Amino acid sequence: MKMYILIRESVPPGLAIVAAAHGALAAYLKFKDFPEVARWLAGPFRKVACKVSDEEFERAKKFSDHVVLTESALDNQEVAVAFKPRAEWPEEFKSLRLYR
Repeated sequence: MKMYILIRESVPPGLAIVAAAHGALAAYLKFKDFPEVARWLAGPFRKVACKVSDEEFERAKKFSDHVVLTESALDNQEVAVAFKPRAEWPEEFKSLRLYR
């Protein structure tokens, strides 16, 4: 089980760290009553943070079970999208760049 958090590559690193933290919490709060989240919390509690282009960001929002995060310091621009943890992910997610 893992949670994906996608962060726009245009977001400055300091705000990207905040977006990732907020994304994990927001996704947990939105989906906390789902059985997948209980399994995820039982371990090993994996999260994957990826840096994505604007096009990848928009495509990702078409997949179900996510929450979009905005940043007030960037005029409420959408900066990240976090997904409910799941065991299997579409191929599109497996080719995304890890945030390093």
